[in-house]
Order: sequence, then C-alpha cells, then structure tokens
Amino acid sequence: MTHLPSQPPSIQPEKLPGIVLTLQGVEEREKRRLEQLERRKELQRLLEEEDSKLKGKSPKQGNPGKITRAQIEENVRKEQQQKENADAAEKEKSHLELPLEENVNRRAAQEGAVEARSIEDAIAALSVSPAQERHPERRLRAAFAAFEELQLPRLKRDNPNMRLSQLRQLLRKEWMKSPDNPLNQRHQAYNCHK
Repeated sequence: MTHLPSQPPSIQPEKLPGIVLTLQGVEEREKRRLEQLERRKELQRLLEEEDSKLKGKSPKQGNPGKITRAQIEENVRKEQQQKENADAAEKEKSHLELPLEENVNRRAAQEGAVEARSIEDAIAALSVSPAQERHPERRLRAAFAAFEELQLPRLKRDNPNMRLSQLRQLLRKEWMKSPDNPLNQRHQAYNCHK
C-alpha cells in the first residue's frame, strides 16, 4: 500500500474535483487523529501529576519523638478551649430547640372565657335564653308523631267519610304549616318569644 503524503501533490482542483475532495477528507481525518492523540497525552500527564501529589501528601508513619512539658500544657489548653466553645454553642440554642411559650389566648379560654367563632355563636353565648337547636330534623319524627296523635281525632270528627290515607294527607298539609314543626321553628328570629 502506498502512504499518502502529508502535503497533497500540486493538482489543479478544476481538473480533478473528486480527488481533491478526497484528499481534503484525508487531511481532516489525520488532523482529528492528531488532536485526539494530544488530548490523550495531556490527560495522562494530568493524571500522573495528581497521583504524585496524592503520594506526596501521605502521612508519615512513626513516633513524633519526645514531647516537652510546654507542648503538653499547650495541648491541654487547646482541649479546654474546645470544651468551652462547645459549651458556648450549647448555650446558644436555636428557636427550634427552645421550649414553646404558652399562648395567652389559650389560657384565657381555659379560665372560663366563652369562645365564639361566628356571629351566631356570639349571640348564643351572650343570650340568657336556652340555645337554639342547630339540627331540628333530628327530632322531626317524634314531633310529627305527637302532632298526629293530637290532630288525627279532630280530623276524623270533621271528616267522617274520608279514608285514613286521605286523613293523613290532610294531616301532612297542616303539619307543613304548623308552628309545632321543628323545621318551621328554625326560621324564627333569634330574639322572638314563644
């Protein structure tokens, strides 16, 4: 095989355009290969430098020799200073380590103050009348049974020819308008007297 020279022969590009392009490609490949080779050498050099630095920093093994009284006193003084610094660091605790202060508002609530979170609660707390029931539908069935017991004999007397189902329909209509119905009582004003 023949080796391509590093300098292309003097060929005129007008005459052989395909060959010139091929020679340019070969030159570019050779240039890239040389750049890669240089990069590898540089990386190898950096690696060797780093290894030599690490080897130079390895601690020496062996006894330090005799220690004088002054050196011992200096070591003791440094240890005491470190303990004092640690104690000072413990004294300066962060807000997370400090105990929580008592909430004055909670203490007032525990001492017998009334808590109200809405206007209705405040009115109920300040009023002397019994508290208004919040869920009248809970006693609806019992109230209807009592109403039926009182009103059904009257309806039977007034309408003797009606069946029981018809009487109950009339009773239902009266119940919807009756002040005994807990759902109707719900709409009364808070300061209305019975």
